[in-house]
Amino acid sequence: MRPSKDIRDVTVKSIKKKWKDRAFAAGVIREDVERGCAELGVDLWSEHVPLVLEAMQGIAAELGLDGRLAGA
Repeated sequence: MRPSKDIRDVTVKSIKKKWKDRAFAAGVIREDVERGCAELGVDLWSEHVPLVLEAMQGIAAELGLDGRLAGA
């Protein structure tokens, strides 16, 4: 997550860069995500991650990821 704590500042490139760091999105079982994409024939980086990121950015406030807590 960016210092602003706003998911709208996150890019697919930044997610891909941190993907192998187990501290980043620690609750995500990467192997399951990768296997699921493969089984569905969906490319992880050009289809799935951009779709999920866009959806999360669209509801950033509801998720508490709109930067409101950055100064807290």
